[in-house]
This record gives sequence, C-alpha cells and structure tokens, in this order.
Amino acid sequence: MNNISEVLEQVKTMAISGHIRPDGDCVGSCMALYLYIKEWYPDIQVDIYLDHPKPVFGHIDRIDEIKTEAEGKKEYDLFVTCDVSAKERIAPAGEYFESAKKTVCIDHHISNPGFADINYIRGDISSASEVLYGLLDKEKVNRSVAASIYTGMAHDTGVFQYSSTTPETMCIAGELMKTGFNFSRIIDESFYQKTYIQNQVMGRVLAESIMLQNGKCIVGYMKKKDMDFYGVDGKDLDGIVSQLRLTQGVEVALFLYETESQIFKVSMRSNGKVDVSRIAVFFGGGGHTRAAGCDLRGSMYDVVNNITAQIEKQLQEQED
Repeated sequence: MNNISEVLEQVKTMAISGHIRPDGDCVGSCMALYLYIKEWYPDIQVDIYLDHPKPVFGHIDRIDEIKTEAEGKKEYDLFVTCDVSAKERIAPAGEYFESAKKTVCIDHHISNPGFADINYIRGDISSASEVLYGLLDKEKVNRSVAASIYTGMAHDTGVFQYSSTTPETMCIAGELMKTGFNFSRIIDESFYQKTYIQNQVMGRVLAESIMLQNGKCIVGYMKKKDMDFYGVDGKDLDGIVSQLRLTQGVEVALFLYETESQIFKVSMRSNGKVDVSRIAVFFGGGGHTRAAGCDLRGSMYDVVNNITAQIEKQLQEQED
C-alpha cells in the first residue's frame, strides 16, 4: 500500500479504531484519517470508535463525533486500525474488526505481528500519525487533518525529543505547521498542562520512588487506594514515567499503577541500553525499544521483581 486511496475503492462503509486507553498518537492518527475521509471521500459512510479520549484533545475538529461504544451488530466494508499493536487491544469496536469484509492495520510498533488483511507497519517511524501521513495525498492535508497528525507526532516523540525523532519527522512537522493551526497551544494544553491534582500525584510518586540496580533503575508506583484518595485514574497519570526517566544515572524507568486488586499496568521507558519492548512482549505487552508497557497480576513487589529481573538480564548481557 502506497496510498490510502488503494484500499478505499468500492468501499461504502468504513470504521476506524484505535487501542484501549488511547494516547495522543492513537487519537491523532485515528482522527486525522477520519477527517481526511470525511473531507475527500464524502460518499463513504465512516464511523470512528475510540475508548473515551481525554478532554485535552478537544482541540481536534469533530472529536465529538467519536463513538465510545459498539452499537449492535454491524458489518463494515473496511475496518482500519491506527496505532494498534495487537488485535486484542482494539477498543471499543473489536467485534466489527472481526466481521469487516477487509481490514487494514496502520502502525509503528515493532512488536506488531501484522494481524489485518493489509498491514502497513513501519517500526522505524516515530509515530502512527507520521506513518499515516505517508499514506495521504499531501495537497489534501488541510488544517484540521494537519493539526490532528501534529498532535499525534508531538505526543509520541515527547514533543520531538525522543530518539525516534528523525530529520524527516521534523520536516513533516514543518509542513503541517504551514497549514496555520496553533501548534504551541496544542503542545501546552495537550502535553504539558496538568491539573493541580495531577501535579500532586506526580509529586507523591516522585517522592516515594525507589532506586534499584545500583541506580540504573527507578520505580514509581501508585496503589488503587491512593488513586481513589486523590480521585484519579490511569488517564491522570500521563508524564510520570517520562519524568522518572530523566533521573541522572538511570537506564530504565518503571511506573506501575493498580487498576484492580493486584492487577497492575506497567509503563517502561529506556534511555537506550535496555530494549523495553522485549520485556513488554515477554509479559504479553508491546511497544517500542525505548517505550513499552504491559499488564501484570500479583503483588506490587512481585511485579517489580519480575520486571527488574528482565532488566538486569539485559544489562548483564551487555557487560558480558
């Protein structure tokens, strides 16, 4: 597939969906494709399904048209996933993926096995949004589509600071900015800005974090009872693991929070020496070399011990 138009021939109904707990890249890529289809392929009836995007993405045009639940039995001509690394992570319309006549996966996760009929997976690209941009006609990327793609790229590159950022990434960002959207507002309000409670929670996690493996690994955590005390959920914890990663001397940062009793969501960030995607895949998750995650069951100490054992194994391999 060289252009999205190749899979749109004779398509009358289409669905677009991302992964559970959608981040900026997931929302940005899905909405960019939705807006592109709405603008340039008006004869296609297109629906977008996402798992309750955060309010910080309210600047994206037509985001109120997102469907957050499946709506009974449907069979689409085409189902496209953006930023989904595995079929079981499609939300909230996975059942429609199974019944669709044709399926397409657009992604950048190196752990993606290729689960659709057509898979356009570029593990060397910074974000699914950047991958999607490569499939669109550039002259048709208007202000609305550009703002959505830029949002996804900015979020998955840590505002263009992660190693996945390439000269091509920056060139694309520059082309998108030419359409005239307020790029500084997007970055401030959707990436950096936190509520007072979110800042309190981050401060607590940082204060109670622990250093392991002679300072090469830092671990932050939040238990369910503490999340209930502050009145926060997983959507309020963005940025914590990235802040932990910036600790001097640290090779890997872990942040885990309890979603249910003894069930933890684990986020991992690496400064280069450890491939955290290998660890995530080992435990049934996925991601990238420097950013990955998984869900684990057990006590907090069991989870930390299991993850750090894999980190130590990789660090030892390098020393040997």
